[in-house]
Amino acid sequence: MLSSDERRRLDAMAQHLRTTDPDFVARMGDRTGSRHGRVLFAVSALLWATVPALAFIGGWVAGMVSAAVLVLAGIIVLKARRW
Repeated sequence: MLSSDERRRLDAMAQHLRTTDPDFVARMGDRTGSRHGRVLFAVSALLWATVPALAFIGGWVAGMVSAAVLVLAGIIVLKARRW
C-alpha cells in the first residue's frame, strides 16, 4: 500500500507524463481496450461456430434463437470496440 506522500508523487509523475507525452499515454491506454476487443471477438466467433451444432442437435428453432442472440452480441461487440 502506498503512503499518501508516495501516492502524491505517483500522481504528479503521471500528470507530467500525460502533459509531456500524450501519444505514449494514449497507446498504453488503448492496449487494454484492444486486448479486450480481441477477446470479445474470439468469444463471438467461437459462439458462432456452435450455431450449426445447436441447429443439428436442437432443431431449427434452437439454431434460430441462438443465431439471433449471437447477432445481438456481435452488434454489442462492434459498438463497444474503439475505432
